[in-house]
Amino acid sequence: MIPGNSTNFLYLANTLPKKYPKFYKEFEKILKECNIDFGLLPNTKDVWAVDYMPIQVGDDHFVQFVYNPDYLQTKKYLKTISDVDGICKEIGITPVKSNIALDGGNVIRSANKVIMTEKIFKENPEIEDAQLIKELRNLFEVDKLFFVPQDPGDYTGHADGMVRFVNKNTVLVNDYHPDYKPKFQQSLRMALHNAGFESIKIPYAPDLSSRDSAKGCYMNYLQMKDVVVIPTFGIEEDDAAIKQLEQIFQGHAIKTIDGNDLAANGGVLNCISWNIRKEK
Repeated sequence: MIPGNSTNFLYLANTLPKKYPKFYKEFEKILKECNIDFGLLPNTKDVWAVDYMPIQVGDDHFVQFVYNPDYLQTKKYLKTISDVDGICKEIGITPVKSNIALDGGNVIRSANKVIMTEKIFKENPEIEDAQLIKELRNLFEVDKLFFVPQDPGDYTGHADGMVRFVNKNTVLVNDYHPDYKPKFQQSLRMALHNAGFESIKIPYAPDLSSRDSAKGCYMNYLQMKDVVVIPTFGIEEDDAAIKQLEQIFQGHAIKTIDGNDLAANGGVLNCISWNIRKEK
């Protein structure tokens, strides 16, 4: 697998500068300051690039999963599903195709391990669990797959707002309020413990007034080689989150950007990013 901290090129949807011009201008400035090479994916219909684009397994090895999520099955949202075949053709990538339904935002990876939520089993009921796990391990070329419970408050079922790798044995997890879904929290802790991971809690301050909001989700940062970009939200938890992530990612250039515009529509930085490793 190619983890985020090994990537050196960032693709963003070409809908992003049109839909979020103010954010894009500031983000473009940060990317240039950090010498991050980037480009725009052509003919996209949605800004959340990580979800529909293929997963990079090796330098010239990509796996394309079926992107047809249950939360986009209304007339309003079906038209936001991009033609990934066409996009890949235009940027010169020929991925291996899988018939497994899986969103990229539900794939958290280190070099030889992958974490995803149990929603993967609900999305693929026609495949026996053991066979699904076997196929995923083969496609990802990893030693281990780990499954964590889906956050009941997140209809997407993605893991990238819940947990991220620091290294192969340590993960970050949201510091949920004790009153928030205690059974879910217990199940999450047990899943990570049983997988042998050390967990570090980072601030989490969700806007519970909105089903769609990702406000307060610092977990959805962008990590590339030597750079971490952290979303901020103009709330008191910002400073604590920045200080903690600066400590965790020592040696990285740490940048921040206002994530409120993106968060209002359900995602933040990892959601808009398709970062890959390219030979220069």
